[in-house]
Amino acid sequence: MPRSLPHPALPVDAVLPELVAALGAGRAAVLQAPPGAGKTTRVPLALLDADWLDGRDVVMLEPRRIAARAAARRLAQQVGERPGGRFGFRVRGESKVGRGTRVEVVTEGILTRRLLADPALVDGARPVGVVVFDEYHERSLQADLGLALCLQAQALLRPDLRVVVMSATLDGARVARLLGPDAAVVASEGRTFPVTTHYLGSPNAAAGRGRGGRVEDAVADAVRRALAEEPGSVLAFLPGAGEIRRAARALEGTLPPGVRLAPLYGDLSARDQDAAVAPAPPGTRKVVLATSIAETSLTIEGVRVVVDGGLARRPRFDAGSGMSRLETVRVSRAEADQRRGRAGRTEPGVCYRLWSETEQAALRDFAPPEILQADLAPLALDLAAWGATPDELAWLDAPPEATYEAARELLRELDALDAAGALTDHGRTLAELPMHPRLAHLAVRARGAGRAALAADLVGLLGERDPFRYETRVPDVDARLRVEALRGSETLSFRGARLDRGALARARKEAGRWRQAWSAGRGGAAGDLDAVGRLLALAYPDRVAQRVADSAEGARYRLREGRAARLDPDQPLADQPFLAVGDLDDRHGGARVFLAAPLSADDVEELFADQIVTEDRVEWDADAGLVRARRVTRLGAVVLRSAPLAAPPPHLVTAALVDGVRQGGVEALPWSKETRRLRERLAFLHHHLGDVWPDVSDDALLDGLDAWLGPYLAGMKRLSDLGRLDLGQTLLAQVPYAERAALDRLAPSHVTVPSGSVRPLDYSDPEAPVLAVRLQEVFGLEATPRVLGGRLPVLMHLLSPAGRPAQVTTDLASFWRDAYFDVRKDLRGRYPKHHWPENPLEATPTARAKRRR
Repeated sequence: MPRSLPHPALPVDAVLPELVAALGAGRAAVLQAPPGAGKTTRVPLALLDADWLDGRDVVMLEPRRIAARAAARRLAQQVGERPGGRFGFRVRGESKVGRGTRVEVVTEGILTRRLLADPALVDGARPVGVVVFDEYHERSLQADLGLALCLQAQALLRPDLRVVVMSATLDGARVARLLGPDAAVVASEGRTFPVTTHYLGSPNAAAGRGRGGRVEDAVADAVRRALAEEPGSVLAFLPGAGEIRRAARALEGTLPPGVRLAPLYGDLSARDQDAAVAPAPPGTRKVVLATSIAETSLTIEGVRVVVDGGLARRPRFDAGSGMSRLETVRVSRAEADQRRGRAGRTEPGVCYRLWSETEQAALRDFAPPEILQADLAPLALDLAAWGATPDELAWLDAPPEATYEAARELLRELDALDAAGALTDHGRTLAELPMHPRLAHLAVRARGAGRAALAADLVGLLGERDPFRYETRVPDVDARLRVEALRGSETLSFRGARLDRGALARARKEAGRWRQAWSAGRGGAAGDLDAVGRLLALAYPDRVAQRVADSAEGARYRLREGRAARLDPDQPLADQPFLAVGDLDDRHGGARVFLAAPLSADDVEELFADQIVTEDRVEWDADAGLVRARRVTRLGAVVLRSAPLAAPPPHLVTAALVDGVRQGGVEALPWSKETRRLRERLAFLHHHLGDVWPDVSDDALLDGLDAWLGPYLAGMKRLSDLGRLDLGQTLLAQVPYAERAALDRLAPSHVTVPSGSVRPLDYSDPEAPVLAVRLQEVFGLEATPRVLGGRLPVLMHLLSPAGRPAQVTTDLASFWRDAYFDVRKDLRGRYPKHHWPENPLEATPTARAKRRR
């Protein structure tokens, strides 16, 4: 390998000696270089020349298959070779490597599989000396996982392993801190030319609602304008292959002479991808219609004009399908800037943006890391196979704990983890398959049951969007019809659905790949369509559904996980007692089913025999106001059998009745006037004297129902039975025996006043017990009655003969001395037949009215 780099020189060449030296002194480095600096095609060459590599290999991670193939080809071309020699690539379904390959460009899933099989990266023809993470700023889940695994392998198994992270926009210092204390940050300024930006001012275009309601129409208009106003080739960004094909159809026949169209997306053949990337022939121009793959990973020769539709597709966990699906979203500011920069690689350029400057200011700075919003079941399975938990690894952004635990629960249902959370043998088999754990579980179990062909077809269908498209209503949700369509029955009636032939073709291609891998042949076994529900239930064990009711909105189902779901009333499957649900929306209060297949109760019991439980269920029926006892056989929330339980255990009946009281609240108990007053006295003592007296507040009583009420419920099972309770005794039972005798002394229920009447004390306000008594009954009483052993005076409500308050006081002596005479004057005027003495302390108290003498 020559020590000099190929010509022409690229901007990154200037910092490569610094990068190589940093990796010689340490074990990790971050290379920050803008798009077009040459990092993808120059760094591997420079690393091969490093003395410290000592004959070991370089593995470079690319986020996409098209980028991996293009990078390997470009690396080989620089030194006059072809891929498969010293420079090769390995992607899903295709590889060009040999024993002499020194630089292997791989996609993210390939790196993870390799690390799980060979954690030290030493089992190839030569050990791996350095792993390069290209375009790490895209922050894919697999890139984050691959980096975390490499860093732990470096720490525990391979201290000589180097790690390089290359990024166009990320905070290099933050990434360097993740890589370790000796990680260096090397920056290349790159080389760019000025780019003039035109905002076309159409907010609808960037939202996907251009002319005709589609972004591809707006992009086609902008491409025609760019060709008319500017020289050079055009790179136009659209979110996906479908939009690219429609934009191409819109542009055909309308382009100037000498301009040709070149689509660029992941599913194209290598020849078509090469044609899109290659320079236009002399005297011609081209229009490249590309997905976001062209943002950073590829260099497209001759482009000086960019048209940006402002949209991208990102994987996002779809709770309805249980899978990660691509979602069309607005680009971030960083992505938009990278796209714009494509126009200034070799000369001044122009960028047309299909949004306004106001919308530009509202764009988020960066796209969110996939790990924060993705389905984490694949990651959880890979970590279980690796033998680590997330907190044992280094992450730029750690996986969210709740999402991760939900993923592990799914893996238990897939038999990939045992009850203790350890990887099972079956789980290890699933981890070796390059597909979602749901689909891997379906495939392994189905192949074991002789259903390999059907498994391949379902894997192809479930990994792709539904080929049945609709405008106003949901087509027939039966998954068996999709299998028939995939197998060639395209003339079937699908309840008015439009067949998406692109999605169907992709599903067929994937299914064919697995049929070949599993030697399944063509077609399907006799009657295998009847097994679609069983296989779908294997992939979605949490979505086994039981029909529970009819409603105006259709048949209602209960999923194993507890959620409600519904089928439209005119769906042919709406009368099925059990369904395996493959796709549904995620609305609260009743999700809508979009894909399902029928199951039988026998299917459920056979498939999930080890997860089905039989239990005696003793529960409170709030509608009937009683305890019901049944023996129930169930799979989660799906009830397979239920029968009355003749003699339920008494403690379970009591617990259910207590639960009924808890649901109804404390006020559901049969409180009498006396028991309410006792409760208020106890609350008063607890308030003033603390925990030596029980807390009888609503919250405390509800929290402690089992302890203070449960023992008194023997033989009861109805709410009406509670009328036999003596709540006073249950409350007093909470008072320590030593304190019980002090109750009447500290908080007496009544007070005997001078008239001889016995008047109750009102403890409803624990701060001040109230004694309500007619004024004439306390003549001669010098001091206010007191409670709490004399520490607290009661609040006296001194009443008129008619029982209306005449005075409120806690100091009776002061009242007699000062306020009484004004009160006496008022009462004499209103009640002249009653005796109102001048000296109340010497007057005779009375509970009866007396005439004045």
